Amino acid sequence: MQRSSAPPRVGDVCTALDRIAPPRLAAEWDNVGLLAGDPPRACARALLAIDLTPAVLDEAVAEQCRLIVAYHPPIFRPIRAIRPGRDSPSALAAEALARGIAVYSPHTAWDAAPGGTNDALAAACGARDTRPFRSMPAADRPECKVVVFVPEAQLERVAAAMFEAGAGRIGQYSHCSFRTPGEGTFFGSEGASPKVGRRGRLERVAEVRLEAVATRDAVGALVRAIRRSHPYEEPALDIYPLEPIPSPRYGQGRIGTLARPTSLGALARTLARRTNALNPTVVGSTRLRVRRVLVCAGAAGSLPFDLVDDACGPGDAVVTGEIRHHDALRYLALGAAAIALGHWSSERPGLAALAERLRGELPRLDVRRSRRDREPFRRA
Repeated sequence: MQRSSAPPRVGDVCTALDRIAPPRLAAEWDNVGLLAGDPPRACARALLAIDLTPAVLDEAVAEQCRLIVAYHPPIFRPIRAIRPGRDSPSALAAEALARGIAVYSPHTAWDAAPGGTNDALAAACGARDTRPFRSMPAADRPECKVVVFVPEAQLERVAAAMFEAGAGRIGQYSHCSFRTPGEGTFFGSEGASPKVGRRGRLERVAEVRLEAVATRDAVGALVRAIRRSHPYEEPALDIYPLEPIPSPRYGQGRIGTLARPTSLGALARTLARRTNALNPTVVGSTRLRVRRVLVCAGAAGSLPFDLVDDACGPGDAVVTGEIRHHDALRYLALGAAAIALGHWSSERPGLAALAERLRGELPRLDVRRSRRDREPFRRA
């Protein structure tokens, strides 16, 4: 959340967007993040669009926007050459940069993030109890658990040092730890310099097993903090690497149950109205009763084949932007149905959700949705 009274900078907006839609969630083939621009440049106004087109760029110039958030990355594949003109998205990105306008793309990172493109489309379906096709870990970096055994009298001092070094952060909580009392034993040799007890005899000390999670890149600083604050010459330490835990809120696609089962035709009409889709098409009988939806904004060809085989069946409908011919036949063979809203139309609801989140992160940023961003297809 922005707290300064100063106008945000491009870098501030990018940082907020990275929090909202962490780039690590993006598909491996994607290109997300800041694609063009100068992070220190002031940015009082941002324009959100599905595609960076000449019309969208002209709109950004006219409205003095210093950042275009283009859902589809205009720079996707390696660029071999940049020449003046408006005949390619990468050339438009270069023109934006020349005009002092940055370009950022969230694409599949926003699809996978909580409240993102797929959640917005699932909400338009009236789905509830949604979950990703496959869950992804919520943690940004690999984590571990650090365990140290501390005499009771020095417990809070060591715990405070660990927290100060970055341990004990879980989600929106800090200072998280677990403490188990017990008895520690040690026998100091002649070369030892024990700070508790004496060398040459077996000591028994009331200790507490203190454990907390930390990111693996913080372990070095954490161990140094423990050694500085611990009363023992040689603190007993255990460090366990942790496997990332998939979160039911993060991941591509959404599966959800309709609050009220309805016909395929009625669901298609509802979605057309809520997304302003020009010409939705369906796979299956319009009278088929739909109880559950599998939502994939954009192209359903990105659905994993094994997921379709395992999850699709009678009463299910795939809701997406575009469907390939052979995938449509596959859904029918499984007894399922599908709705294709149009690629652009299936993704556009995600912009409203992104604008709302961005305003919450940066209240001083003027966030606008493009009025010149258009569905490229028209009715014949």
